[in-house]
Amino acid sequence: MEKTSKSLPRRRARLFGTALTVGAVALTAMSASPAGAAAPSARTLDYVALGDSYASAPGVPTQVDAACGRSSSNYPSLVATSRGARLTDVSCSGATTADLATGQDGGAPQLDALDADTDLVTVSIGGNDLGFTTVLGTCAQLTPTDPTGAPCRTHFTGDGTDELQKAVDATGPKVSRVLKEVRERAPRAKVVVVGYPSLFPDSGTGCTSASVPFAAGDFAYLRDTNKALNAMLKQRAKRGGASYADTYTPTIGHDMCAPVGERWIESLAPQTPAAPAHPNAQGESAMAGSVQRVLSACGLTRR
Repeated sequence: MEKTSKSLPRRRARLFGTALTVGAVALTAMSASPAGAAAPSARTLDYVALGDSYASAPGVPTQVDAACGRSSSNYPSLVATSRGARLTDVSCSGATTADLATGQDGGAPQLDALDADTDLVTVSIGGNDLGFTTVLGTCAQLTPTDPTGAPCRTHFTGDGTDELQKAVDATGPKVSRVLKEVRERAPRAKVVVVGYPSLFPDSGTGCTSASVPFAAGDFAYLRDTNKALNAMLKQRAKRGGASYADTYTPTIGHDMCAPVGERWIESLAPQTPAAPAHPNAQGESAMAGSVQRVLSACGLTRR
């Protein structure tokens, strides 16, 4: 599969997102077949990947755009290779729902990569709207105050309102606006919203350590926030006429508490190449598998 580059202004890398154009939108014109000649082959799928660092895969080898932390082994690249698609990957570290339409640090909006010829769009977004990086930092700082308790949960629910659930709820309409814009710009495209993988043990039992510095009682709270974000994304995908790729279920047991080799989500002190609290190469491969299952179920092939 040959990839060409579509130039986009660069930006400074941030933790939750990454963007580079790994591919281009270049259509091959098809001439009419004379009578009796073989029918022309279907043209290559035109695939655009939008989103944050869970799509771009900062730190995962090989990095092809340092400014956006984009990897040639991120899930969009793996899906494109498997499908023989022409990929335009504009996912970018730090991206929020607003950034998709306005651009980051003076860069071009990710949504500008879409057009009427786009066949497939994947969207990984929402974590930065919650400020999840900051949340994890806050939780880690609170751990020494009550290592066997749940100081993070207390901090975010102290007034009787779960502030993280509130943030998830507030992000829902923003995701819907993104999907509406995607549909307007790429009306014929198959759109797949890609959820977030399992960052914490699904059992709720943690592994407090220097590299996973969360209080024992906060693992269940952080797990539930992870699940709430995914539930919202799935609901918004359905409302917006998009499919949803569940990356949580296939990654259960491979969270940041799993042993090296079985761990697909790195801890806050990564031991294999990846950003803290992000998928490593195995995690990106698992995410690609989830997207592939959705595409196979809907029968998406070359047009």
